[in-house]
Amino acid sequence: MDRPVDHRARPYRSVLYIPGSKDRALQKAQTLAVDAIIFDLEDAVAVDEKANARHLLAETLATADYGARAKIVRINGFDTDWGDADLEVISAARPEAILIPKVNTAADVEALARKLDARPETADTTIWTMMETPLGMLNAQDIAAAPRMAGFIMGTNDLAKELDCRYRPDRLPMLTGLSLCLLAARAHGLVAVDGVYNAFKDDEGLQAECTQGRDMGFDGKTLIHPAQVAIANAAFAPSEAELDLSRRQIAAFEEAEAKGLGIAVVDGKIVENLHVATARQVLAKAEAIEAIAAE
Repeated sequence: MDRPVDHRARPYRSVLYIPGSKDRALQKAQTLAVDAIIFDLEDAVAVDEKANARHLLAETLATADYGARAKIVRINGFDTDWGDADLEVISAARPEAILIPKVNTAADVEALARKLDARPETADTTIWTMMETPLGMLNAQDIAAAPRMAGFIMGTNDLAKELDCRYRPDRLPMLTGLSLCLLAARAHGLVAVDGVYNAFKDDEGLQAECTQGRDMGFDGKTLIHPAQVAIANAAFAPSEAELDLSRRQIAAFEEAEAKGLGIAVVDGKIVENLHVATARQVLAKAEAIEAIAAE
């Protein structure tokens, strides 16, 4: 039996939207310190640019070097005039991942999976979903369990619109939806990336929302401007204090095990197997981040 893919083995601290129609932006993205890029053919591309954008992006993906950055292509929905054509053209570039908007049910994912199954170029392509509708929130578990699924991207702007809620810095009206998606993602081993922060010049506000998303359990933040990258990278990376504690927890537990004990104590707190597992994950994430930075 094949071992399940660990989609969270690579970092997704910063996930930057890049318009598929902007050649200069596509080239610049090769030099940005982001963990992942969403090459956008949907909201960021005007109607009269859709055709040119998909061809430009397909050519760019086939020739450009984005290093270790995860490459995710957001196509238009299949209920539009552009979704099928997007997939037809982008498939030739053997995309790493396809992101589909406004997913409501697992059937939306299954339909795309069948299309990918039919093409040898997309044999290894994973599926990501925009979670941005009330129905999507309520069906998050089934969506997470659908074929080829690798991650959720929270579409908080659309969700706020659908909920008809007011903006609050604490995002209280959206916490139920965010939490449902996090639960589903963790239950099925998927990446979960928080929604965008629209005020790209407001560093303090971005920092606060990154901190909230990190504390909730999200793997990273979707971004709309390169100026936001450094804050997201720092917020979703293990701090020096967390790394130090993780190392000490592992060492103390291993010492306790050698003495035949099942628990250890660090800083006056009990350390058990589950704490050691978390500590090892923290160190592994730091190593993965260092590997990307070294490229």
